[in-house]
Amino acid sequence: KCRTCRRQVREQSQKADHHEGMSSDDELTPTEVTEFQESKDNILEDSRKIFEDVHADFCDIRKILLKFQEWKEKFPDSYCDAYVSFCLPKLLNPLIRVQLINWNPLEQSSTDLAEMPWFRAVEEFSNAENSSESK
Repeated sequence: KCRTCRRQVREQSQKADHHEGMSSDDELTPTEVTEFQESKDNILEDSRKIFEDVHADFCDIRKILLKFQEWKEKFPDSYCDAYVSFCLPKLLNPLIRVQLINWNPLEQSSTDLAEMPWFRAVEEFSNAENSSESK
């Protein structure tokens, strides 16, 4: 329905820059673009407030993983019995999702996933865990 409406508007305005067969989904009105940007800005503003009342040790992925590393070094038996490797994805999921709210892999200026701080922290923890298991 939306495509049909856009096609009719194009035909009435004699827009010559549209090529038949090309997607017209990207053709947003200035009002739609403004509404989208306002909505996006509101979401980003709200996302900054999510962890503002949380102690710094529990909203930083690197610090959380450090606590798990200390647990593993001090009490390896209980660490192993707790199946931590199965719990960490669920534990870190909300923290990572907040950091990915504004990430768009299709944008040229977008940061590569492997370069994000949370990704490096998880990778370092995983490498440390794998090296200690091989010992």
